[in-house]
Amino acid sequence: MAPIQDTTVIRLRRSEDAERTFICLGFCGGGAGAYHPWVDTLPEGTDLTAICYPGREGRFLEDFATDWTALAEDAVDAVISAVDRPYILFGHSMGGWMAFDVAARIEAAGQPAPDALVVSSCNAPSRGLTPRDMFPSQRDTDAELLDWMETHGLMAPHVLGDPDLQEMALEIMRADIRVRDTFHCIDGSKVTVPVQMLSGLDDDVIESDAGAQWSKLALGDYRHDTLPGGHFYTPKIWKTLPQYIAAIGASVRA
Repeated sequence: MAPIQDTTVIRLRRSEDAERTFICLGFCGGGAGAYHPWVDTLPEGTDLTAICYPGREGRFLEDFATDWTALAEDAVDAVISAVDRPYILFGHSMGGWMAFDVAARIEAAGQPAPDALVVSSCNAPSRGLTPRDMFPSQRDTDAELLDWMETHGLMAPHVLGDPDLQEMALEIMRADIRVRDTFHCIDGSKVTVPVQMLSGLDDDVIESDAGAQWSKLALGDYRHDTLPGGHFYTPKIWKTLPQYIAAIGASVRA
């Protein structure tokens, strides 16, 4: 396999004596840069790596993935190439489904599995894609998508003031929406690694029994922790989210 670390595996924090790596997969419309603020929130001994999907950031010259399977296969290759020590796999929203899919595929292939899987702000993938999950929507106007991204903190100030950068952000968001809308869960998919689910107390997207649904997909240890806020929690919680991840060693405060 050709090395892909330069543009696909983004090592946001790396030290030679780290005990583990926290590997993050992107959410809808997001990129590796979304996880940069977590560099200073992780404890000593934990590195931070983000996986960059095709069509953005350092991979902007590549075509976007055309469907869920193509993106999942790309993400599996990226995660496997990134692993050189024990790791925790994380995904938020659409990225939570991707993290579960990647972990299941890695286990099935006999590749090094994560020490833990953390899924954030997503319903259980086993129930399939429903209208509740299809937000933002392909039907949304550019103005509506830009408003959604700004509301949820996905638009940096320099992007808001640059029409060309806004157009790029919209292109990435629409590409991810198209991929998300082709999502399907492989029948019988489950994982043996410990699973932690995180959800916001005020997130209307998350079903009331989502925690119980996720527990059926975890053959090993499982826990569900709720945090203040909506789909991206509160700004304060999001900025320090790794502190609430049990596998990193922090005490989870609900």
